[in-house]
Amino acid sequence: MNNAFEQLFVVFWKCINNPGGDTLSRDYILITPAKNEEKNLSGVADSVVEQTLKPKLWVIIDDGSVDNTSVIIETLINDYEWIKTVKLPPHPRDITFHYAYVCKKGFEYALQYARETSISYAYIGLLDADTILETAYFEKILQKFDQDKVLGIASGGIYLQNNGNLQWEKSSVHLPAGSGRIWAKACFLDTGGYALEPSPDSISNVKAILRGWRIQLFENIVAIQQRATSSANGLWKGYKINGQTAYYLNKHPLLVLLNVLFLSTQRPYFTGVPYLIGYFISFCTRKRQIDDKEIKDYFWGRRLKDVFKRVI
Repeated sequence: MNNAFEQLFVVFWKCINNPGGDTLSRDYILITPAKNEEKNLSGVADSVVEQTLKPKLWVIIDDGSVDNTSVIIETLINDYEWIKTVKLPPHPRDITFHYAYVCKKGFEYALQYARETSISYAYIGLLDADTILETAYFEKILQKFDQDKVLGIASGGIYLQNNGNLQWEKSSVHLPAGSGRIWAKACFLDTGGYALEPSPDSISNVKAILRGWRIQLFENIVAIQQRATSSANGLWKGYKINGQTAYYLNKHPLLVLLNVLFLSTQRPYFTGVPYLIGYFISFCTRKRQIDDKEIKDYFWGRRLKDVFKRVI
């Protein structure tokens, strides 16, 4: 928490118990990290601009792009006064600490800009620069928040296009996806904002659960990714890093093996191998793990129990 006002906001939100009501507005702010996304960003921007419920503020973080991403962003800023940007210096693409750093910079700028310009909002969103949304995406998601005042984090289902057909990417069957996710503002503040850690979305999910918020993925609300999750630098490298992150978060070995089995049943079938290699190397070399005891305890104990209950 940054101040007493934020604490009061959290208490106020949790005291509301009027499902289906319009006690708070559906206004939201949105951030998008973008690095060398000239092929995808225009389509993503079109899907945001055409939303039935548009953001009050959209901040696109240009992570040192060397292609035409910056040109696309500048055009958007000139066309829409509610779109802003943060430009960061060049840095190698990285889906661990640096990705979290880029997103955190975007959230910090967006929250500060909203305060300085008196933008009122009740929700905070994160959208990757390779994800195209159905036209009523945010309207449908925020309707779910209207119906459930304990809902803290939600997203639609992530889909890939395969030969003209949509294929649901089942990387996290019931947990909110990283892209296209929305936090209730009170939940975002209650859980400490966006963590500067690998897998910040997973950490955010855990913090929300432990503080009594409900989190959910809604499969029938569609977000289409232009490339598979963790594939920006190739699936093998991406899933190896995911395995390293699993060790960093202190995931129990049985939890890791269950994930390997799950990945082995999903196309392209081989991703469980680099995931296991990444975890095993980190385990054998005793690499540094997250300092947050709350997160470590959750992934070693409670998460494993929850998964076994779901399997049974």
